Amino acid sequence: MSIADNIIAFEQKLAGTPARLVVVTKTHPVEMLREAYAAGARIFGENRVQEMAAKHPELPADVEWHQIGQLQTNKVKYLASFVHTVESVDSLRLLQEMDKQAAKHNRIICGLLQFHIAKEETKTGLSLAEAEAILQSPEYQAMRHVRLTGVMGIATNSPDEALVRGEFKQLRQHFEYLKSTYFADSEYFRELSMGMSADYAWALAEGSTLIRVGSAIFGRRG
Repeated sequence: MSIADNIIAFEQKLAGTPARLVVVTKTHPVEMLREAYAAGARIFGENRVQEMAAKHPELPADVEWHQIGQLQTNKVKYLASFVHTVESVDSLRLLQEMDKQAAKHNRIICGLLQFHIAKEETKTGLSLAEAEAILQSPEYQAMRHVRLTGVMGIATNSPDEALVRGEFKQLRQHFEYLKSTYFADSEYFRELSMGMSADYAWALAEGSTLIRVGSAIFGRRG
């Protein structure tokens, strides 16, 4: 199937759910991104800052760019003028840099708190206590150029449905707790980014609002 066929197929799977498709475009050339755009894709996710910054001017202005890989604070400045959402917020320091750099461009950058939900130690992210410490800090409460709109997590890379769905369920519980405790009056705190090419169906069953799909659209990278 073509890139367009794959995107149309995913959009049909998402019909009737609250979820939207984040097309993971890392390592793929601009021509393939244009093909995805022509098929209706509007949210593109990149892991590497330099790659996103290079592709951004080559795509239409209505693309919503998401940074989905770990983001070093010294790289924020390269994205601050255009990135829509940083899905991998894992520290107060990163939020502070996002706020500082967004202010220079007089704009707001959205962010998702990334939680560590997998059984694999190689995966990064916050604990619930660490997330609460950020939200309770005077530094966060003084920020005016970042907006936390939800949470993100990466499940264990496993064919065990019960394991993976249990991790997604945990992330949803974190989201619901933070929503009721810190964002009860914030309509914008609504994103639950979980699920990738191998486990998106389980994530959708657990309430995902953003699925991050690359290989199932573009094929495996060589």
